[in-house]
Amino acid sequence: MLQIKDKIISSPVIVAPMAGISNDAFRQLCYEFGAGLVYTEMVSDKAIYYENKKTLEMLKVSKESHPVSMQLFGSDIQTMVHAAKVLDKHTDCDIIDINMGCPVNKVVKTGAGSALMKHEDEAAVIVKQIVGNVNKPVTVKMRLGWDREHMNYLSLAKKLEEAGASAIALHARTRSQMYEGHSDWSHIRILKENLRIPVIGNGDVTSAEDFFRMQKETGCDAVMIGRGLIGNPFLIKEISDLLEGKERKEITVEEKLFCCLAHARKLIRLKGEKLAIGEMRGIAPHYLSGMYHASVYKAKMNQIRSYEELEQILQEYKKFLAER
Repeated sequence: MLQIKDKIISSPVIVAPMAGISNDAFRQLCYEFGAGLVYTEMVSDKAIYYENKKTLEMLKVSKESHPVSMQLFGSDIQTMVHAAKVLDKHTDCDIIDINMGCPVNKVVKTGAGSALMKHEDEAAVIVKQIVGNVNKPVTVKMRLGWDREHMNYLSLAKKLEEAGASAIALHARTRSQMYEGHSDWSHIRILKENLRIPVIGNGDVTSAEDFFRMQKETGCDAVMIGRGLIGNPFLIKEISDLLEGKERKEITVEEKLFCCLAHARKLIRLKGEKLAIGEMRGIAPHYLSGMYHASVYKAKMNQIRSYEELEQILQEYKKFLAER
């Protein structure tokens, strides 16, 4: 069990914020499989400040999606505090997370995401001001630093703890690594040994073995999983079962195909069929990853225009496997 300020998180399985993935449909799936906490896609402070319609839609949280951490990015104190107050008073999120880890150019060029780590005092002031203006717990997700020569995660994390942050999630890569190379979990251990608040480890967890190895090697309070869950929310259930002392169960083809369609249906309810199927073109093929002779069917899924087409392709694949 993990406690973030006054919020009790029942499982140490945490789902990372992923742009284009972590919408309410995906979050519902993750909770159905046993996740303890799921983050939203990151949202812009400026978009909230100027009441961007699309962004305000992203702030909606269904009753099935709790507890949920809503992630905010920006670098301007005034608009960050304003946006945090909106999340605190006018959304159903349980935790407010500040993004100091996003490495993509369009974010860092504004001074947000990983770029905020280069200005420790400014980052600490932002967190302190937000903590002083909201009631919900405030957490931070960060990287090791800008590059190998500037790994300042420990000094920054100590300042953020002093500023009132209730937990730190550390993606054990630098900004310059982007999503390449390997994460260095030894730094998660160092952070855990030096902070009083909970530390959530993140980076390269794609199996149950990875999950338990990170726990053992770092002593972190919880483990955050990201890209390893795309098309594979079953990993949450696998880890949850092992945590409860249950035997590991192999996921059947039928379960994978059923979950893919369930994901699509949830997304259609959330966004309508046209937008949902557009997003599923990039997501659905992941449900067949590693499966026998799936490449032909994955290619077809990249071209779907309707739920009916997706269902038909999966039925064709199921029939192909049954006849081989």
